[in-house]
Amino acid sequence: MSSEVTTECLVIGAGPAGLQASYLLKQDGRDHLVLEAGQGAGTFFTRFPRHRQLISINKVYTGWDDPELNLRVDWNSLLSDDPELLFTGYTPRYFPNADDMVRYLGDFAVKNDLPVRYDTRVVSVTRPDDFVVRDQHGGTYRAKRVIVATGVSQPYVPDIDGVEHAEHYYDVSVDPQDFTNKRVLIIGRGNSAFETADALMETTAVTHVAGPGSLKLAWQTHFVGHLRAVNNNFLDTYQLKSQNALLDGHIRSIRRDDDGFLVEVSFQRVNEVVKAIRYDRVILATGFRFDASIFAPECRPQLTIKSRFPDQTAAWESVNVPDLFFAGTITQMRDFKKSTSGFIHGFRYGVRALHRIAEQRYHGVDWPSRPVEDVTEAIIERVNRTSALWQLFGFLADVVLTGEDGTTRYLEEVPVAHLHEAVARGEFGDVESYLTVTLEYGADHDKVNPFDITAGRNSQDDTSGLDGRYLHPVVRRFRAGELVDEHHVTENLENEWDSETVHKAPLREYLR
Repeated sequence: MSSEVTTECLVIGAGPAGLQASYLLKQDGRDHLVLEAGQGAGTFFTRFPRHRQLISINKVYTGWDDPELNLRVDWNSLLSDDPELLFTGYTPRYFPNADDMVRYLGDFAVKNDLPVRYDTRVVSVTRPDDFVVRDQHGGTYRAKRVIVATGVSQPYVPDIDGVEHAEHYYDVSVDPQDFTNKRVLIIGRGNSAFETADALMETTAVTHVAGPGSLKLAWQTHFVGHLRAVNNNFLDTYQLKSQNALLDGHIRSIRRDDDGFLVEVSFQRVNEVVKAIRYDRVILATGFRFDASIFAPECRPQLTIKSRFPDQTAAWESVNVPDLFFAGTITQMRDFKKSTSGFIHGFRYGVRALHRIAEQRYHGVDWPSRPVEDVTEAIIERVNRTSALWQLFGFLADVVLTGEDGTTRYLEEVPVAHLHEAVARGEFGDVESYLTVTLEYGADHDKVNPFDITAGRNSQDDTSGLDGRYLHPVVRRFRAGELVDEHHVTENLENEWDSETVHKAPLREYLR
């Protein structure tokens, strides 16, 4: 019989989020253990994406010497003090192969000597007092708190009559020859659907991609989870009339017979007119969901967004299970389809913020801060360098706290929602007022084609306004938790904010 292991913090999952959490815990000397079901780190990437090309940017050559700036265009590296552990050293490919990610994560775990137990699949989580976790070998682990970093490991299956007849992106063949001269329907409107369509259209007779709502393109919405250009060759073939089509509507039913599949589609563009279309293969590419089945009823996290994600507080804690935290792509419910918590280049900063929250709550360690006298210079210096605010735009903020005695402190990378709650609880001490500094897009930024020159653009030297389609700093002043006023730092062509007349003087006047 296996003996029980007791630790302060248990991390479930050794993907990028779990390894990032472990690295930070180890750096601060916290007792913890990571449990991973697979044979190595990053098991998800051994299987996904199915056609192996990542859509996360890996820009090796930047012209910058500043490692913080370089992280703006390095979407795959985890945060560490070791310059040798940057993903950019593993491949020069702009869109890397998933195998490179597996190799990188394995090295990150080994070279940092992280306490990971592989081939350890969690089968149950209970909470008689502390959390008690059991694995498939009968091993038992007891911990005061748990960080779940398992990602979205199960297919999301929509409620469609006859959906059980469809194959899933999760395990459908990736060999284009298996689809030669076939009529194929792919249900879904995300990157996995179009990745599949692009891979198969050389051999299929007809390929249709179907789903409700307007198709959203990442280059217009600024949300990297919307359809990326690297996956949208299919759209050209549709608009240029080449045997492929995008069906805008709901799939009502899938019927299987001796001739294949008969699928009823309710078309939104034509008042939900229903048409039955015949296919040889039907593939579901409708995304993934969090697996809550390992949790006993007394500690099962509440789910949200069609039960796809655990519901979380501003501190990434379960809304109904205290001391149960989440890290990684499952934290995207906090900024769903708005910012980047669902992706490595976003959640690496979220994990660091979670670690700082836990350090303050469980160990009395204050959020790192520094005194600041010239607030204008401090803000300008940060917005010109920070990767965290750049990546998790509108979600993380730098903060200037003004105490009752008039002293000011500068804090970096605080989740905006957590900040307001923490100030109200007195967790940042006596605060008379505070400023938040975020990088944001303007209202309706996703409504205009950024390549349409008739839409115009403000002059780089224009101090009278800004173009909300582009990222710019926003400084807001709060007192007693209430917004007092705000200042938008004028955007320019290079996304650099250091002009004395255009940027610094108006900000200094606002702060005065």
